[in-house]
Amino acid sequence: MFDALTNRLNNVFRGLRGRGRITEENVGEVMREIRTALLEADVNLEVARQFCDEVHKKAIGAEVIKTLKPAEVMVKIVHDELVRLMGPVDPKIPFVSPGPTILMMAGLQGSGKTTTCAKMAKMLLERAKRPLMVAADLKRPAAIDQLEVLGQQIGCPVYTERGHHNVVKVCRNGITHARKNDRDVVILDTAGRLAVDEEMMDEVAKVATTTSPHQIYLVLDAMTGQDAVNTARAFNERLELDGCILTKFDSDTRGGAALSVKRVTDKPIKFIGVGEKMEALEEFHPDRIAGRILGMGDILTLVEQAQRHVDQEDAQKLEAKMAKGKFTLDDLVEQFRKIRKMGSMKDLVKKIPGMGDAMGDMDIDEGELIRMEAAVQSMTPRERANPKIIDVSRRRRIARGAGCDPSDVSQLVKQFEPMRNMMKAMAGQSLMQRMKLGTQFSKMMAGGGMPKFKGKSTATKRVLSKKDRRKKRRR
Repeated sequence: MFDALTNRLNNVFRGLRGRGRITEENVGEVMREIRTALLEADVNLEVARQFCDEVHKKAIGAEVIKTLKPAEVMVKIVHDELVRLMGPVDPKIPFVSPGPTILMMAGLQGSGKTTTCAKMAKMLLERAKRPLMVAADLKRPAAIDQLEVLGQQIGCPVYTERGHHNVVKVCRNGITHARKNDRDVVILDTAGRLAVDEEMMDEVAKVATTTSPHQIYLVLDAMTGQDAVNTARAFNERLELDGCILTKFDSDTRGGAALSVKRVTDKPIKFIGVGEKMEALEEFHPDRIAGRILGMGDILTLVEQAQRHVDQEDAQKLEAKMAKGKFTLDDLVEQFRKIRKMGSMKDLVKKIPGMGDAMGDMDIDEGELIRMEAAVQSMTPRERANPKIIDVSRRRRIARGAGCDPSDVSQLVKQFEPMRNMMKAMAGQSLMQRMKLGTQFSKMMAGGGMPKFKGKSTATKRVLSKKDRRKKRRR
C-alpha cells in the first residue's frame, strides 16, 4: 500500500546520507519534500501540515544540524512521529464474562463488511473462541446468503431470520440464540448504504442502543482514500466507535486513509484486511506499520503469520531433514505452498528488514512458483527424491506433463542443488542468521535464479518409437 510513499521517503533520506553536517535550511527542504510525499499519498492536508510541523520542531530540537549522521536521526524522528500519528492502539478485544461479547460491524456497502465479519470469526476460532455471526443486513440482496456461505467455509454458525425487516429484533434474537447455544462472541453484520444517509444512521444507532455492543467497529475501504476519512467522521458523530477496520490494505492505493483516520476522528485503526483469504486479517500495530513505511520491514508480523500457518511438529521434522541434507523437491513444493497461504511472496519479502531496498524494482512472479510445482508433480517419486537421475528423455516426459519446455526442467534441476545447500546451511542457525540467508535466497529467486517457465507446451509433439526413428534415418 505504501510503496510510493516509501520510495519517496527513502529518496529523501538517501540524499541526507550523502552529506555530513546539514543546515537548518536543509532541514526545511527535507520537510517540504516529506510534506509533498504525504500529500501525494492522499494524506489529509491538515494532518500532513501538523505532522511536518511536529517533525520539524523535533528535528531542530534534537540538533540534527549538528550531528554527523543527520539521516539516521531524521529517520528516528519521522518513525516516532508516524507511530504517534497512528496510535496509540490496543487491538485486543475486551472479552466479557459471562458472555457473549458483542461485536458490531458498521460501514458503507462495498467496504468489505460481511467478509470482515467472517475474517473476524475465523480469527476468533483460531483463538479457541465460539463465535456466532448474525446476518443483520436485511437491505442488500443476497447478504444473508453471502454470510452463510462464508460461515460454512470457516466452520462458524450463522443466525438468520429470512423475511424479517426489523433489524433490531433480529439482532436481539441472535444474541439470545447465542446465549442458549453457549456461543461466547456475537458478531453483528449490519446493513450499509452506497453513501451516508439518515435512514442508515438511525438504523445502526438503534441497533447499538438496543444491543449495547462491547465493541463497535467501522469498516472502511482503504481504496477510497479521503472518502474513507469523511465516512469515519460522519459515523463517529452518531456512534460511539471503538475503532476502525481498514480493508484492502494490500491494494495499490496510496495509503492516506491509514495515516489520517486517527488524527481526524480520534478513533484508532484496530485491524487491517490484507487479502481475500479468510486468514487475511491482522491486528494493527502503528510501530510495525511505521517500520514498513520507512522500509525497515515488519519481522514481528512475519513471525506471527508463520506461527499461524506452520505446524510445529512438521517444522521440526523439516529441520531434521534440512540438517542432514535430505531436503527434496517434494519438501520444496510443500514449503512454497505454505508460503503462498501466508500471502503474496512480494509482500512477505518486504517484511524482512532490509529487503525493501534490496529487492528494488525486481518482481517475483507468483505464477512461476505454480508452474514449477506442476513440473515437480510431473516427476516420479524417485525423480523427486533424486533429481540427478533426470536425463534427456525424462526431461521431455516431465515437460509434456507440466506443459512447459524441457529447458525449464533442466534449469529447475540445476538450481535445486544450491537451494538444498542453502536450506542445509539454515538448519540450526539463529533467526537473524536465517534472515540473512533468506535474503540471499529471495535475491536469487527475484534475480533470475529460479527457472523462468515459458509455458510452452510440448504435449502436441509426437514421440517417435525406435522403429520409426530407424525408418527416419534410412530416409
